[in-house]
Amino acid sequence: MSQRLRSTGELKRPTDFMFLTKDELTYLTGRRQRVSQAQALRAMGIEHRIRPDGHIVVLRRHVEQLFGAEAERINAGEPVPNWSAA
Repeated sequence: MSQRLRSTGELKRPTDFMFLTKDELTYLTGRRQRVSQAQALRAMGIEHRIRPDGHIVVLRRHVEQLFGAEAERINAGEPVPNWSAA
């Protein structure tokens, strides 16, 4: 996947974007055509919007939550003591 340039000149990783990239959307749906991508997203229960120019946009955070990435982040954090177990 291509990396983008921030206005400050530093490279920005694709995971820093609010929306999935075209490549990520193609990989997620297994489809290249927009109509087919929208059908696949609906079948998977993934919310999406269609921009006026016809491009599909999907919030990265929504997909991460559906696939459990949020739970992984929480579990990978610092250990938290269970005070009620004492």
